[in-house]
Amino acid sequence: METLRIDILNPKARKLLDSLQEMNLIKISQDETSDLKQFLKSTRKYGDEVPSESEILTMVKEVRAEGYGEK
Repeated sequence: METLRIDILNPKARKLLDSLQEMNLIKISQDETSDLKQFLKSTRKYGDEVPSESEILTMVKEVRAEGYGEK
């Protein structure tokens, strides 16, 4: 068995894939979490608390200010 990741660009392609699945030629399963998301979840201290983009930018500015000295 071979596993592929396919990005569907046109809804018609999904219909074709569904038809192939109905003929038992392929099996379609959706990957809810990517390998990266699983890795991040396992390494994060506070697993479910994901900072927003603005919070991340604020943290980066604080670290840079400490590293380069406030100007």
